[in-house]
Amino acid sequence: MQSDVLSEEIMETDVLVIGGGPAGLMAAINAAEKGASVIVVDKANTKRSGAGACGNDHFRAYIPEFHGSDMESVVEEVWKSQAGWTRSYEFMKTWISNTYDIVRMWDSWGIPMKQNGKWDFAGHTFPGGTFTTLHYDGINQKPILTEQAKKRGVKIVNRVAVFDLIADQDGRISGAVGVHAREDRVITFLSRAVVLSTGGCVRLYSGITPGWLFNRADPPHTTGDGRAMAYRAGAELINMEIPARWAGPKYFARCGKGTWIGVLRDPQDNPVGPFVEKPDRRYGDPISDFYKEVFEDYHKSGRGPVYMDCRGISDSDYKYMMHFMRHEALNGILNHFEEEGIDPKNNPVEFMTYEMSSRGGIYYNERGETSLEGLYAAGDEYFGGVSGASTIGWLAGANAADFVEKRKSPSSNTGKDKALEVANMVKEIRNRKNCPAWQEFNIAINQVMTDYAGPVRSATLLEAGSLHLQRIKKKAYEIMQAGNQHELLHCLEVLNLLDVAESVFSAVSERKETRDKFKRVDYPYKNPFFDNKVLVCRKAADGPVLEWRSLK
Repeated sequence: MQSDVLSEEIMETDVLVIGGGPAGLMAAINAAEKGASVIVVDKANTKRSGAGACGNDHFRAYIPEFHGSDMESVVEEVWKSQAGWTRSYEFMKTWISNTYDIVRMWDSWGIPMKQNGKWDFAGHTFPGGTFTTLHYDGINQKPILTEQAKKRGVKIVNRVAVFDLIADQDGRISGAVGVHAREDRVITFLSRAVVLSTGGCVRLYSGITPGWLFNRADPPHTTGDGRAMAYRAGAELINMEIPARWAGPKYFARCGKGTWIGVLRDPQDNPVGPFVEKPDRRYGDPISDFYKEVFEDYHKSGRGPVYMDCRGISDSDYKYMMHFMRHEALNGILNHFEEEGIDPKNNPVEFMTYEMSSRGGIYYNERGETSLEGLYAAGDEYFGGVSGASTIGWLAGANAADFVEKRKSPSSNTGKDKALEVANMVKEIRNRKNCPAWQEFNIAINQVMTDYAGPVRSATLLEAGSLHLQRIKKKAYEIMQAGNQHELLHCLEVLNLLDVAESVFSAVSERKETRDKFKRVDYPYKNPFFDNKVLVCRKAADGPVLEWRSLK
C-alpha cells in the first residue's frame, strides 16, 4: 500500500447498525418497519457471520401453548440460570415476555420453530425444572434474516470493520468510522442513532490449544469490537470482571454441549452428576450447565477424564440428536467423527472445560439504551444468546427509530477528525516493514490475561499484569504491521482486545471479594457490601472510572 492511496467516503442514514447477527438484523428490520433508513455494516457477511453463522438449535422462550399462563416460572428459571444477579429482573421479564412474538415471527419467515407441528422444549434444565429452551432449526437463520432486512429496504454493507464511534459537539453518538476488509478504503457512516451488535469477546484468554488461535468454541472473529469502541467513546461497561466458562469436546472447541444426549461419566462409568443415569433427550446431562468446571476439577484431582457417554441411546433419540447437532453448527466435529470412524453411539467422547472469558459487556437496558445518547446495543454485547439477541435487538431497533424522529441529522463535518485519525493509523500499520504481526500481539494478550487476570487473581498479580498490558498496547500502536487488508482487520481486532483487557483488569482490581465464579485469592470471602450491586466501568481522559450501582 502506498501512503497516498487510501480512498475515503461518507454514507448517511438514520440508524446505523454495527454487526449483522440476529440482534443487528432484528434491530434493522424493526427500525426499517417504523420508517427509518437503515444501514447494517458487518466485517464479514451478514449471511454467515458471527455466533449465529451456521445455526443455533436452542431458543429461550415462553410459549403459552406449552407453559400455560405461568410466565413467571420461565422468567425465574432464565434469571437464575443466566446469572440473574448480574441483570435486573425487569430486564429478564421484558426479554422473556417478548419471545413468543419473535418465535412466531421467525416461524412465519421460514425459520422452523416447531418440530412436526409442535413446540419442542429440551435441554438446559434438570428433572423437575422448568423447560425454557425451545428446539428449532436455525441452520439458515442468518440468510433468512438478511433477506427479511433487504425486503424492508435495509442497506447491507459487508466486509467493513467499524473501529470507532463518532460523537457530535454535544456528545451524542452520530455515526462511526470503518475500514474495508478487502479494499484500501475508509468509510465514515453518519447517522442519528447507532445500534451496536458485534457479538461477544473471543481470543482474550489463551485457548485450549494455544498454538491454534482460532480453535475456540465461539467464533474467533467476535473480538469485543462493540465493547471496545463503546468504551473508547465513554459508554458504560458492566461486570467485566465476572468470568465465564464453557465446556465441550476436548481439543475440538465447539458450543452445543446441551445438544448431546448422553451421560457424563468418569473412567469407572459412574455418572459425575446426580441428574441422569441413561441418555434422555429431555435433559441431556445438566451437570455441565451448573458445574462447567467439573471436567477441569476431575482432571486436576486425577479422577478424570470425563466422557460424554451416548451408549444406550435409542435410534430415535440418536436421529434427533444428529438433527439438532447440524442446526447447532456442529458439522465440523460430525465430519471429523465420520472421517475417523468414531460412532458416538459406541464411543464415549472426552469433554473438557474451555478457557475463561468475560461475562461482562456494554451496559444496556431492556430498551437497548446505553449510557450515551444516540447509542443502543443488544445481544452478546452483554449476554442472552440468540433469544436475547433477537428479542432485545428488535426492541432496540424500534427505540432507535423513535429516537431519530426527534433528532436532526449530523452535519457533513461531523466525524472528519475521527476519520482522519483512523485513516492515518491504518496507513501507518500498512506501511510498516519488518515489524511484528498481529498474531504476536494476540498471543501476548492471551498470556497476560491468563497469567495475571485468569484463574488466580490478586492485587500483586493484577498490578504486574496491568503494566505488561500497557507495554503491549504501546508497542501495538507503534510497531504492529499488516501486509494486506485482511491482516489489517486482525490488527484492528487486537487493538480492540487491548481495550477490553484494560477494562477487565480495572474491574477485577476493584472487586475485592470472592463470589460465585469470581475469585480473589487475597479476598477469599463474599463481601456483603456488594450484594445486589453491579460494577460499572467507563473510560475517562485519565483512565478507567469504576462505580458500584444497586441492581433493581
